[in-house]
Amino acid sequence: MNLKECYAALEGDYEDVLSRLRTEKLVQKFVLKFLNDKSYDLLCSSLEAGDYTEAFRAAHTIKGVCQNLSFTRLYESSHDLTEALRSGWSDAAAGLVERVKADYKQVTAAIEELQKGLEG
Repeated sequence: MNLKECYAALEGDYEDVLSRLRTEKLVQKFVLKFLNDKSYDLLCSSLEAGDYTEAFRAAHTIKGVCQNLSFTRLYESSHDLTEALRSGWSDAAAGLVERVKADYKQVTAAIEELQKGLEG
């Protein structure tokens, strides 16, 4: 899988990120670094602990990273979750958590496929 195919698989905007970062090499560098970002783990652990302030912060960080990398689908769901958590826990937030989890898995699976292709 190449970088453009990776963006298609994760439902991102390859042309947008390329226009911002200018080179495919730079885009690839930051896409691969996404796998090491701990914001998703922090989101999950904060939600489990009932720390919705910290969950808000983690969702907000995910949103920002996804916006910068043009991970459109995950950006949209993390944006919606951020807004839902802005005033604490709610039924709306509960449904959005599952959407973020599914979108995050889609993104990481695509990046892992890209990584395998680069290593092999």
